[in-house]
Amino acid sequence: MITREGLEQREYQILSPLAAKSADSAGRVAPEEKCLIRTDFQRDRDRIIHSKAFRRLMHKTQVFLAPEGDHFRTRLTHTIEVSQIARTIARGLALNEDLTEAIAMGHDLGHTPFGHNGESVLGQKHPGGFKHNEQSLRVVDVLEGRKGEKERGLNLTLEVRDGICHHTGNTLPMTLEGQTVKISDRIAYINHDIDDALRSGVISESDLPKECLEVLGHDHRSRIDTLVKDLMVNSEGKAKISLSDLCASHMEKLRNFMFQCVYHNNNVKKHEDLMKVEKIIVGLYDYFVAHPEDIPEERRYMTCEFGIYEVVKDHIAGMTDRYAMNLYHKLFTDLKEIL
Repeated sequence: MITREGLEQREYQILSPLAAKSADSAGRVAPEEKCLIRTDFQRDRDRIIHSKAFRRLMHKTQVFLAPEGDHFRTRLTHTIEVSQIARTIARGLALNEDLTEAIAMGHDLGHTPFGHNGESVLGQKHPGGFKHNEQSLRVVDVLEGRKGEKERGLNLTLEVRDGICHHTGNTLPMTLEGQTVKISDRIAYINHDIDDALRSGVISESDLPKECLEVLGHDHRSRIDTLVKDLMVNSEGKAKISLSDLCASHMEKLRNFMFQCVYHNNNVKKHEDLMKVEKIIVGLYDYFVAHPEDIPEERRYMTCEFGIYEVVKDHIAGMTDRYAMNLYHKLFTDLKEIL
């Protein structure tokens, strides 16, 4: 039998000196007895995968609002693609795959319904704003896990919590594994969003910047392969995970193209649909502030500690697209057609 201690010793033998080691983890907020079989990072991954917030990702929008088709990405499939890319990079660089996977699986747990549009609306409505990476950390620290102030949250290791919180934004994660997830997230969403946009007919292959295709590849598979290999070659033996200047600049050009032609495209996100998203989230927010008794008990008991606005924000951010639409339709009668 391979025990946790055996796995920890194996990490010292096969992983890069720059990799995070399970036995050297900065630990958890609340000390726990070690598992006989799994390392701390493996336990973190398992806790995230078994959480309710992780399961809800399957019914949360990635880009396309109410897409007609079964092949468009959801927040869950995006998470799986990020994990696959990040693990490939971690394996090639001899980094800690378990830590990498745990961060990848948890990085988007705090996303709102209706993708970044829902995040934008909630950020404007909620005092203090809203950022999904900060909400993801709140999910694993407070909202998931056992009920009660003394035992709430998943009690994850510092390395996983740091990677989740800093997978986006200007702050670099403390581990190379966290940095790997950060750039894998961008590689994944730029390329799979291109794939979805092509499938939907919003753009065609000829619309994509030709100079980017010449460098990165002419299809989804080739572009990811190019970026992953470039990242590994450019990062080997270094204390920072990064692409070469050439690939980084062309990936940024593709990202700018996607913002201009897809993310802000009226054919992808029609004005009337965006107005409905705003109406649903603002309507639900105002309703629960006025009727806290209708908030589920597992959230409502936190009102005394965090305040009504924070609890309402948590409740709405945790909703799936279809739950938010159905609940709004149940509470109000003035929205005849939901997306």
